[in-house]
Parts: sequence; C-alpha cells; structure tokens
Amino acid sequence: MQLRKENILIVDDDVNILELLQRHLQSWNYHVFKAISVKEAVTILRDTSINLLITDLKMPEVDGSELIKFVSEHYPKLPKLVVTGYPSVQDSLVAIKSGVVDYLTKPFTKSELKSALDRSLNSSEEKEIESKKILVDKNKSYGEIIGNSEKINNVIQVIERVKNNKATIFIKGESGTGKELVARAIHYQGKFSRAPFIAVNCGAIPENLLEAELFGYLKGAFTGAETNREGLFQAANGGTIFLDEIGNASLTVQSRLLRVLQEKEVVKVGATKAEKIDVRIVAATNSNLREMITKQTFREDLFYRLTVVEIEIAPLRERKDDITLLVDKFLFKYGVEYKDKYIQITPEALTVLERYNWPGNIRELENVIQRAVIMCDKVIDVEHLPEHLKYALNFREGDLLPLKTIEKQYIEKVLRATGNNKTKAAEILGIDRKTIRQKLLD
Repeated sequence: MQLRKENILIVDDDVNILELLQRHLQSWNYHVFKAISVKEAVTILRDTSINLLITDLKMPEVDGSELIKFVSEHYPKLPKLVVTGYPSVQDSLVAIKSGVVDYLTKPFTKSELKSALDRSLNSSEEKEIESKKILVDKNKSYGEIIGNSEKINNVIQVIERVKNNKATIFIKGESGTGKELVARAIHYQGKFSRAPFIAVNCGAIPENLLEAELFGYLKGAFTGAETNREGLFQAANGGTIFLDEIGNASLTVQSRLLRVLQEKEVVKVGATKAEKIDVRIVAATNSNLREMITKQTFREDLFYRLTVVEIEIAPLRERKDDITLLVDKFLFKYGVEYKDKYIQITPEALTVLERYNWPGNIRELENVIQRAVIMCDKVIDVEHLPEHLKYALNFREGDLLPLKTIEKQYIEKVLRATGNNKTKAAEILGIDRKTIRQKLLD
C-alpha cells in the first residue's frame, strides 16, 4: 500500500483512541505519528515535518490546549483538529481562537472523522495559497521588520541565507535603524526559533558588571557575589545571544568573547573550569569598529571573528519608501493603546514625515507618531507634529550638503525647539545624549 504524502500527528493519553485513529488514518493511506503526551508531541514536531495535528484536550500534566497554543505560535501554518470526550464552551472558544479548524466530540464515526480531516487539510492548502498571494502582492513585513524597499529586501535575503545556521553575524547601522529587529528575525525565522533568544545592551550595563553578567560568576568571586550565578551566555545556550553596542565592551570582555568564539566555551568569573556552550552570536553597533581598532580600543582579531557575515541596515533617509508602511504600523499600535481605535493621518502630515531626514531613524519616527496620536483626536494633521519637522532646509537646488551637516542642522533645530534640553532632544531624536554631543562636534 502506497502512503500519501501527508504526515499526521495524533496526540491522546488514551492508547485505545490512538489505535482507533491510527487504523482509520492508515486505511486512507496517511502516514501516522503517535504521542501519548504533549512533551512527546513537541519532540516529534521538532524533528518531523507534520501536515496535520489531531489532539485531545484533557490530558495529564500538560493539556492539549497548551499544545495548541505552542503549535499556533511556532507552526502557524499547521492545521489543528481537536478530538475530545469532554467538550465545553470555554474549550471550544480557546480552540477556535487558537486557529483550530475543526472540533470532534467522542464518540465519533469514521465518516465524521473523514469529513473533519478533509476540511482541516483543505484549509491548510487554502492558507498556503493565500500566504503565497500575500507574499507576492503585499511583501511588506518579515517577522517584525517592516518595509518593501530594495534595501530592506536585500537585508531579508541575507537573513534567509543565515537563519538556519549558527555562523557569527555582525549587524551595523545607525542608532534607531532596527538592529535588534534584524537579530530577532534571524533567530525567530529560522529552525532554532524554539531555543532561547537573549538580547544584551552592552552599553547599558556598567563596565565593571558586564563581564559577570555575560559569563556568570562563582560565590565570593567579588564583593557582592553571595551565590553562584549563571551568565547570559549560559541562559542563551542552544539559541542566540544578541550583543548590542559591542563597541562598549572593555578589552577584558573582548578577550573573553574571543575565547567563546574560538573554543565554544565560557569561564565564569572566579572559576578555572570552562563550560562548553552552543550559542549563535549576533553582534551590533553604531560605532566605527575599524576606527576603534586603529585607536586600539577594539581587538582586531575579535572584529574578524564577529564579522563572518555582515548585515548593514540603511538609515531611514535612504529608504523613505518604507515610511508610509512604518507609519501605518505605529498608528495602529498607539491608536489601539491610547485611543482604543485606529488613528488616521492626513496626506499633508504624511508629506512632512516623508520630507524629513530622520537622524534618529525609525525610533525617532515611532516617538513622533506616538506623541501625535496622544495629541490628536481621530486624525493626525500637521499641527500635531513637532515644530522641528515642519522646517525645510534652505539650500538652493543643486547644492550638495554633507550628511553630517544636515544631521547637525536637524539636531540644532530640535535643541532650539526643546529649549536646549539635551535629554528631551535625545528622546525625540531616538538617540542618546552622547551621540548628540558627538554629532555636534563633528
């Protein structure tokens, strides 16, 4: 008997039901996988390509509703069919909200099972066709990355090539361009998505604590180390650790990172024994590491270890085609959060946003939309935008201004609008006070 291409996973703690379902499914030439617990089902899902999940709801330890939630999150295209002997309105609602295609109550006939099976598999095919249409017609997002410009599509193509391996990846781009979103896409769009993802802002952790936070420490290793503690590398074992603002790491921490990359092991502060780890490292910075190498503040050997694959994210001023899509995202996000409704924007206000050069990039755009949603009633107009956005640079057509000059002029306008409040200006621009000082001095 030739088996069909579909693999069906059935999950039930009642072995009699498992055998009954298996007989029916095999009589229709399906390939069947069986699990008597949610834990066993998850193991099968991780190692096998499954086309349909059939699960009971009431099971000991972890129940079927948790399995349905897990599948909805990690395998959103996988159709789900519930078969249960204890139906309830609440269970039905949970199942439907989690994307369950059909709901069978025990006992059921063979024909009822076949009808539910056909509906579930047909639904899967329809979703696949629809998803392909959406991909072709509305390729506007990838994970949390929003955009359809050529520069964003180039980034996505690189992510597609690296997401299923653990090569070390270096993301470079200005502050506020979405480096962490790219790191998350690398992790969550690939086959290691069920493993941990740990994000570390190396610039936000005091230099004297960064080493202990990353690698852990033993009791008594330093003042205040009252217990043994695992580090963030150990927490990310099997998955991905994202080291943002890696340029802020001290030379001591850099030396330890080099060992992690070379030996695939970490040593806790105060320990002598190394621990093997399996972690993909994704690093990012808005600093110029090559200049730091010249100044001997960043190790050259670590730089080349980190940059096995490089991804450069273009600033928002170089992909203005994406502004409308990003505005739509933030309008929905903050409209629901603050007004409990979708907020619209006038064409005039959108023109102002598209004309602006966004030195703070996407983070600055989000802050502007967040403020505008709060200030408006139903529609964002020009009057709801910050004053510094409304000013156009005064230079003759054909004049070419250096980018640093343009950024400096924008920052100075924001400072004037905030009464020279650097903290407020940094918040509006989506950059830190240190970056403001650097750009004004350049």
